[in-house]
Amino acid sequence: MNKFLSIALVSFFTTPLGAQNINALINAKEVERIETVLASDDMQGRKTFTAGIEKAADFVSNEFKKAGLKTFNKAVDYRQSFFMLKPSLIKVSCILDGQPVAENQVNVITATKDVSFKNGEDFEQIIIGSNENFFSKAQDLLQSGKNYIVFVDTSFTKNFNRLAFFKRQLQPMTGSVVFVLTNQVPKEYTVEAKHSFDTLKLSNIVGVLPGKSKPDEYVIFSGHYDHLGIGKPIKGDSLYNGANDDAAGTTAVIMLAKYFKALHNNERTIIFTTFTAEEIGGFGSQYFSKQLDPLKVMAMFNIEMIGTESKWGANSAYITGYEKSDMGAILQKNLEGSSFTFYPDPYTEEQLFYRSDNATLARKGVPAHTISTSKMDNEPNYHKPSDEIGTLNLNNMAEIIKAIAISAKGIVSGKETPSRVDTTLLK
Repeated sequence: MNKFLSIALVSFFTTPLGAQNINALINAKEVERIETVLASDDMQGRKTFTAGIEKAADFVSNEFKKAGLKTFNKAVDYRQSFFMLKPSLIKVSCILDGQPVAENQVNVITATKDVSFKNGEDFEQIIIGSNENFFSKAQDLLQSGKNYIVFVDTSFTKNFNRLAFFKRQLQPMTGSVVFVLTNQVPKEYTVEAKHSFDTLKLSNIVGVLPGKSKPDEYVIFSGHYDHLGIGKPIKGDSLYNGANDDAAGTTAVIMLAKYFKALHNNERTIIFTTFTAEEIGGFGSQYFSKQLDPLKVMAMFNIEMIGTESKWGANSAYITGYEKSDMGAILQKNLEGSSFTFYPDPYTEEQLFYRSDNATLARKGVPAHTISTSKMDNEPNYHKPSDEIGTLNLNNMAEIIKAIAISAKGIVSGKETPSRVDTTLLK
């Protein structure tokens, strides 16, 4: 950063805010303290369902406690615990018009031990044609909670078995979805499947600052605290510390919680949450989002990988789905006079708006966006053991967190409300 920009930022971010100076609460030293713990070898990469992520959960919970946050919905602690089911297929049989279908052409995704039906019995028939978005439609069906038999065009043969991603872990659900790879829509069919399940417990960490005059209007700050754990060695290192992905976002959430608590002037209720299970399908944010009325959520700041400089360099970040609401414009307006810039997502072909923990609430119309600096075309340590604290720009991280804090002031105060996401455009 050149000298002129440094002076401009210091002037902007040291303006007294209430009785607090933002630099006393959000600074590189505090970033380093939190990152050092979350990305330590002791956390063993924070993989879901491991002792390492439990240590991380304890740490984040303790930070929320020190910040003086309330628990969510008067819970006994900051853990928002829920269960997932790990299925094991025992047997499956599918017959179309009297002809048996090979097992590798059938995928049954269910939280029910026994699935047995024939045409006309409680399962709605769906066709996914060759011109459709296979995984997007499959995900919508799986999240509906309804029973479907889905006939998938054989043009998707190469990717059909990737549906197994959705059945690695399952949230208890009311529906079952059977995918069958075929070009012929049968007149008659029967399906039978049997599974066994292991029950697995996991937890989001959630803290709350109740709003003063608008307690039923929510603003969410989030990141995910899970990562990949211990994996394939690269240059002799098999521990995936996840300093940027997403200890960086979790660090930001903790620091923002302490900042807004110190200000003590939020008119809207602020919810701070660090999600579990992002790396295995976004299950933590999906569960969390279902506990809220989306109409009461005014905005969501999801923070993902802010530890490295963006493609524009220091003092910048991008916002996914920038054009889908005016939230980005509001944030940038509130940064006038600083040298910090929020840009629209430059990697639209990656569809990042749909790929992080903001997606569930965004699909329900909430102006829920992810803030990131990750260079999707050139992030050398992404999902590698080299994603360690030494690769992060801690000073720049602190400036990004300050920018989020300052730019959110109008939304947190209730004076500004971003436009809703048009759900008819979320295709």
